[in-house]
Amino acid sequence: MKQAVSVHVQSQAKVKTHKMGFWTVLLFGINGIIGSGIFLLPNEGMKLFGPASLLVLGFDALLILTIGLCFAEDSSLFEETGGPYIYAKAAFGNFVGYEVGFVTWAIRIIAEGTLYVAFATALAGVFPQLNNTASKDIIVTILALSLMTMNLLGVRVASIINNVITVSKLLPLLIFIAVGIWFIRGSNFTPFLPAAVSNTSSFSLAAITMFYVFTGVEGAVVAAGEMKNPQKDLPRVLIIIILAVAAFYIFIQAVCIGVLGKSLATSVTPVQDAFGQIAGSFGKYLIAAGTLLSIGGICVSSSFITPRSGVAMADNKMMPKALSNKNRFGVPYPAIVISSLLGLMIALSGTFNTLAQISAVSRFAQYIPSCIAVIVFRKTMKNRKSGFKIPFGWLIPVVAVTISVLLLSQTDVVNLIWGFGALLVAVPFYFLSRKNFS
Repeated sequence: MKQAVSVHVQSQAKVKTHKMGFWTVLLFGINGIIGSGIFLLPNEGMKLFGPASLLVLGFDALLILTIGLCFAEDSSLFEETGGPYIYAKAAFGNFVGYEVGFVTWAIRIIAEGTLYVAFATALAGVFPQLNNTASKDIIVTILALSLMTMNLLGVRVASIINNVITVSKLLPLLIFIAVGIWFIRGSNFTPFLPAAVSNTSSFSLAAITMFYVFTGVEGAVVAAGEMKNPQKDLPRVLIIIILAVAAFYIFIQAVCIGVLGKSLATSVTPVQDAFGQIAGSFGKYLIAAGTLLSIGGICVSSSFITPRSGVAMADNKMMPKALSNKNRFGVPYPAIVISSLLGLMIALSGTFNTLAQISAVSRFAQYIPSCIAVIVFRKTMKNRKSGFKIPFGWLIPVVAVTISVLLLSQTDVVNLIWGFGALLVAVPFYFLSRKNFS
C-alpha cells in the first residue's frame, strides 16, 4: 500500500513539474489571437479609413504591445495563474478585483456570442441565400443550443481538434498571402487616405473596430503560468506573438486592398472574395473552408472554456457556489446553461461588426486595470522579486492607459454601455458575496 501511495505521489509530482516550453506557449498565444476577425473585418477597415487602414492596424499592434508588456510585468510578480482579476485584486482591493473577475466571464460570453455570428456570417458567404437576419438567427440558435447540449453531455475537446483549428486557421491564410502578393494592384491604394474619412473620429472608430483582431493576448499571460521559464521567456513570447500576428494582419489587409480595391468596403467575406478573384472557385472555397473550420473550432473550445470562467469565480467564492454544481456527467451544468443562453442572447442582438466592437471595448475592463497595476506594484511590491520589468519607467503603462482611454472616449455610447455593462451588473453580486471573501 505504501509503495502504491509512493508511486501515486511520484506520478503527481511528475504532472506538477510538467511545464510548457517556449515554442508551445508561442503557438498557443498565436492561436489564441488569430480567429474570426481577420477573415471578416478587413472590409470594415477599408470602409472606415480606406487603404490607410494599414496604419490603423500598425497603431493597434503598438497599443496591444504596450498592454502585453504590462501583462508580462504583472504576471512575473505572482505564482497564481488567475490573470487580470488577481492583479486587480492585489493592486486595488476586493471590489475592483471582483469587478474585473466578473467582467472577465462576461467578456468570454460576449466573445462567444460574437463567434456565433461570425460563423453565420461566414456560412452566408458560402451560401448567399442565408445572408439575411432570419437565417442568421436560426443558425446562431442551432449552433448555441448544439454546443450547450454537447457540453452538458460531458464532451471534452480533444487535443487533435486544437491542431486542426491551428492548421485550418493558418494554412489558408499563408497560401492567401503567398499567392495574393503577386496580384496586388498599386492603383487600389490611391488615394491612400480618402478625404471623406481623414479625421480623428474615423480613425478612432477604425482603431477600436479593428482592435478586435488583436484581442486574446491575455491568454498568453495566463498560459505563462505553466511555462518552464516564464521570467526569461514571457517577454520574448509576447513580443514575438504580437509582431508575428501584426505582420500577418498587415499582409492580409494589404492583399485584400490590392486585389479588391474599393469593392473591399462592401464585401461580406473579404478574404474569401479576394482569393476568389485570384484563384477562382478553388480560392474562394479554400478560404471558406478554412474560415468555417477555424470559427467552428473556436466556438467548440470557447463553449467549453467560457462556463469554467464562471465556475472559477464560484470556486473562489466570488459567485454563488451553486454555479459549479455538476450533473451525472460531471460537468457544471448551471454555468454551461447560463453561459450558453447569454451568449445566444448576445448573438441575436446584433451583427458581427457591431458585436466585434462591443467585444473589443469590453476587453479594456481587463487591460486598463492591469496596466495601472504595474505602477501600483512598483510602489507596493518593491521587495518582491520581479522576473521582468518594463523599460522606461512608467512610460509604457501610462501610454497604454492614455491611448486606451482616448480610444474609448471616441466610441459610441451604446457600445460603451454594452461593453462595460457587466461592471454595473456585478455591483449587487459583490455586496451579496463579499462576506465570503478571505
